[in-house]
Amino acid sequence: MHPLWNSARVGYLAYVPPETVEVRRSARRRRTVSAYRDGDKTIVLLPAGLSTTDEEQWVRRMLDRLAAKEQRKRPSDDDLLDRARELSARYLDGRAEPASVRWVENQLHRWGSCTPDHGTIRLSARLRGMPAWVVDYVIMHELTHLLVPSHGPRFWALVERYPKAERARGFLEGFSMAASGSAEEC
Repeated sequence: MHPLWNSARVGYLAYVPPETVEVRRSARRRRTVSAYRDGDKTIVLLPAGLSTTDEEQWVRRMLDRLAAKEQRKRPSDDDLLDRARELSARYLDGRAEPASVRWVENQLHRWGSCTPDHGTIRLSARLRGMPAWVVDYVIMHELTHLLVPSHGPRFWALVERYPKAERARGFLEGFSMAASGSAEEC
């Protein structure tokens, strides 16, 4: 077993079985270290002259960085609720008070939905991995429905307080068109 996966050393964020990590050394690579996921494998690119001890430290560090980056891209339901509260405070004067915000797998034709009577917001799991500003826009859209149920001028004026609203709508429309040939709703 590779020393990196010695049971005493498994205190880092992303435990990855050794068979799923591939270390590639390059004589042309002098100082930089990088890593990326390729399917189920993690590829770590290192300079050829790096010692075994430094290799272990860098692999561990890069696994942690990838795990942190993936967590940011896939926030939990609690993270979504915290983000919704931040967006409400910043753009809606804290007036929209969601009871819950959660990912759902069954929304195939909408990006989000809400039930104003219960204060619940649901986001399509298809948003996972999209840029945070796009997810924030969908949250903002649904938060606004907690205050204004329809899509009238008052609703859109509140949604437009989010600075990237138009850009996010364009992103989602383009994504929908590329995936299915038609635009989808929030």
